[in-house]
Amino acid sequence: MPYPIRLVGDKVVLREFAVPDVEDVLAIIGDEKVTEWLSFDSRNRDQAIAMIEGTLERAQQEPRTEYYLAVTKQGGDRVIGFARIGYAGVNAGKLGYAIAAAEWGRGYATDAARALIGYAFTELGLHRISAAIGPENAASISMVETLGFTREGVLRDHVFTNGSWRDSVLYSLLKHEWRPCDRSAYGAR
Repeated sequence: MPYPIRLVGDKVVLREFAVPDVEDVLAIIGDEKVTEWLSFDSRNRDQAIAMIEGTLERAQQEPRTEYYLAVTKQGGDRVIGFARIGYAGVNAGKLGYAIAAAEWGRGYATDAARALIGYAFTELGLHRISAAIGPENAASISMVETLGFTREGVLRDHVFTNGSWRDSVLYSLLKHEWRPCDRSAYGAR
């Protein structure tokens, strides 16, 4: 049985999801303000439950191929977002994340992504991490650029969400390009 993951950043803690997180998760994935930027439409309570159950099930797989973690503020346990790296190819992963709209602009997504990227490169041995972002999502693009990602190009009609096809801008970060901040802790705790 795999061990539970807990990553500590400067502002947030990433941990495994739990069934009681459903209301917090629903507040995120049920909010059109948030899902406007994601690769799926807003979801209802039953879909939030199914998401958590699927995440818990995949966390038990051996070998584990996805790290889908709840984001909480340090000192609290309420879920304010999620961060995910799913394996995609040889020593490669895809990064995804979302933070509740009420918490935007406080650096939580950056801190969560930084902690998860550090874990992926140092503990999981990944060589490459990519992120596909909607072209209008300026905050997310700025965040990955701050973390050192390089723009690779545009994936045309990449996702179907909110009733139409949307392009994605593809960014990537290679292990040798990663420059972790000295002030953040990346190891599992």
